[in-house]
Amino acid sequence: MSLKEHILNDVGILNLSEKIGDVQKVFNQLTLTHLPVEENGTYIGCISENDIRCFENDKSLDDYKYALEGFYLRESNYWLDSLEAFAQNDSNIMPVLNDENSYLGYVELNEMISLFKETPFLHEPGNILIVEKAFKDYTFGEVSQIVESHNAHLLGAFVSKIEDEMAEITLKITPSGMNEIIQTFRRYGYIIISEHQEDTFNKNLKERSKYLDKYLNI
Repeated sequence: MSLKEHILNDVGILNLSEKIGDVQKVFNQLTLTHLPVEENGTYIGCISENDIRCFENDKSLDDYKYALEGFYLRESNYWLDSLEAFAQNDSNIMPVLNDENSYLGYVELNEMISLFKETPFLHEPGNILIVEKAFKDYTFGEVSQIVESHNAHLLGAFVSKIEDEMAEITLKITPSGMNEIIQTFRRYGYIIISEHQEDTFNKNLKERSKYLDKYLNI
């Protein structure tokens, strides 16, 4: 889904000649973390509210040009691109530019998150399975093959964590044959992170542990 239909135009772009005091007043009226700035009709970056509060009121944005942050999206980008940009820049506004770097408007973080909520990954019923394997050893082809070999379908999958060369992969799976899927992942060397009532492996371990405790207490 393209960004075009989600571009907002209710916030104009600031010019470098704007006084710091006036920009502070604009921020007072908004809930945005950043505002876009242009020079000679070309977008050159965003000024953050946190920075603007530390600047001298009688000076202009041009005096603090070094503080501008140059993040943006193109109108041809997809909404999923915006989520990555938001995460990387700690902002709730993302300027959208055309190919000539002219400001077209912006997209807002909350609206992009609401689009994600409507995806099958969150909206459709299914089971969340979190598995772990060495980053260099797993492939999404293998992951999907394991799931689909048990007549289930992947509604979504992403790497949710990478630590000590281990990749944690979060899966959304249609509700079918979870125990068989879990055991197959184990056979392929995956560690099961999430807990599942259908997991007979853990049930057997618990039963054996109880039996051992009973035996030792005799």
